[in-house]
Amino acid sequence: MEKIQVSMILEILGRPKDHVKEALNTLVVKLGAEKGVNILNKNYNEPKLAEGAKDLFTTFAEVEAEFETIDTYFMILFAYLPSHIEIIHPEKLAFMNFEFNELGNKITARMHDYDAITKKTIAERDFVLQKLQEAAPDIHKQITTPPETKQEPPKKPKKK
Repeated sequence: MEKIQVSMILEILGRPKDHVKEALNTLVVKLGAEKGVNILNKNYNEPKLAEGAKDLFTTFAEVEAEFETIDTYFMILFAYLPSHIEIIHPEKLAFMNFEFNELGNKITARMHDYDAITKKTIAERDFVLQKLQEAAPDIHKQITTPPETKQEPPKKPKKK
């Protein structure tokens, strides 16, 4: 199979501004060090204050890369979670059944991993909330009760 050339955008959100810039560079360097990945071009954008934030910064890098296999392509999708990715070349991709089956199984395994992590996190949260309920019921109620929304009193009908 031909190498797969892509264009992708990697984004970072955080603080302080210099750390965000450094973290994005580290991410792109790490991407380039992955087996089967060759960075062809990269363009970093200056961090900017995130919309609606006082001290949270965001930045992104436009990266053109070449992947040796479609397996590498999907591995990068899951490992780096680019905000956008586009295959530039080749225009058409052909798969053998075993390749497609292998990819499907890897994706399914990853989804099962995420599901297990989510369930474990929910169980841990529930355990902590139970212990908080036992130790400090007032605090438990305060953090588990949704905030009240202001409701306008019903309007009285006008008298004729």
